[in-house]
Amino acid sequence: MQRMACSAALLRGLMILLVATLVWRKPVEAQDSWEWPERAKNLQILPADFSPDRLRAVMTGFTRALGVRCSYCHIGEEGKPLSTYDFASDVDPEKNTARKMLKMLGVINDHLKEVKPGPTRVNMWCHTCHQGRPRPQTLEETLTEALNVDGLKAMIARYRDLRERYYGKGAYDFSQVTLNNLGYALLGEGKLDAASAVFRLNVEFFPDSANAYDSLAESYLKRGEKELAIVYYQKSLQLDPDNKNAIENVRRLGAGD
Repeated sequence: MQRMACSAALLRGLMILLVATLVWRKPVEAQDSWEWPERAKNLQILPADFSPDRLRAVMTGFTRALGVRCSYCHIGEEGKPLSTYDFASDVDPEKNTARKMLKMLGVINDHLKEVKPGPTRVNMWCHTCHQGRPRPQTLEETLTEALNVDGLKAMIARYRDLRERYYGKGAYDFSQVTLNNLGYALLGEGKLDAASAVFRLNVEFFPDSANAYDSLAESYLKRGEKELAIVYYQKSLQLDPDNKNAIENVRRLGAGD
């Protein structure tokens, strides 16, 4: 197939990936017998005359940006020597997806040339969105997908797993705002059990947040569980005595002093 030329902006980005890889290069397992080819086969987006070092830098940059290994896009078995992989094959659809994403990256960076300049030029990279994830979704999107596909328990388990793996790494926003927004979105959809579960997670991880308890109370009020609603409104007031929403609801529910 005829190769497509990279834009100048994309090539600049690829060169930065090269530099970053050469500065910090982590050996890839099971590649002792592997040598990058002088001329790679079936390159359609990258230039056909890419040197072995440049190709290695770009491929390594992809794996780090997405948090994956070579077998994510190429035909080969994880843990086996790279010499056993069929890198030229297009059988894996993820390889074509990667090509499309690489083209998109070039187009975006071309458009960014028109952005009002600041101290340095604005650029888009693979890791700008992915940050170690194959699918660059927000935490809300990821949890909603888990809920819709596999159910409530799976969604909670997914949150705990993601927090364990990615907390502090910038891949997801683990602030209380994220769970609070998701909880209210679920309330709006009438998914009361899921909303309460999300608000309980927020209380678990942010036990000093008056707002987290206030939201949990509201979810129980929506469920008609007034006693529990009062308990959590009062907990919110212990943390923030000026919480007007909690004050009003406690009074309205007849639990005031």
